Amino acid sequence: MNISPNSVVALTYELHTTNEEGQQVFVEKADEQNPLVFLYGVGMMLPKFEEHLTGLKTGDEYSFELSAADGYGDIDPGAFADLPKTMFTEAGGELPNVGDVIPLQDNNGNQFRAGVTAVHDETISVDLNHPMAGKNLMFSGVILNVREATQDELAHGHAHGADGHSGH
Repeated sequence: MNISPNSVVALTYELHTTNEEGQQVFVEKADEQNPLVFLYGVGMMLPKFEEHLTGLKTGDEYSFELSAADGYGDIDPGAFADLPKTMFTEAGGELPNVGDVIPLQDNNGNQFRAGVTAVHDETISVDLNHPMAGKNLMFSGVILNVREATQDELAHGHAHGADGHSGH
């Protein structure tokens, strides 16, 4: 079976990006023991990632690069904020350090993460961009399995595992 909408895909991947010097940097991987398993075509994956996988089948190898714009977007210069230190100290918490990734929540209860870029006398500066924003993403791997999604998976909008039986 070829990868197409409403199929469940299990694959391995290695993700690399480049640093400021242009050298490849390993980011993460999924291997045969812990593959990435997802329901294709329901918007859970980056659209261009899925586009590059369209039509592949079990055993096929792949390798492609997504531009920053096709990945997590370019860096938004407006997505930086200064938060008062009291946000962290009022609840008895510790102050974050530069380089930490901290959990935040907006006024609607949506949770997201921000990277700490600086610690000042009264504020903590954070970057609200996705950690992969502004970076090209280089993927390579192997398609381990492609199968039709079950009715439960289609109703729930996600895969239930490589074999369709990892329920919830």
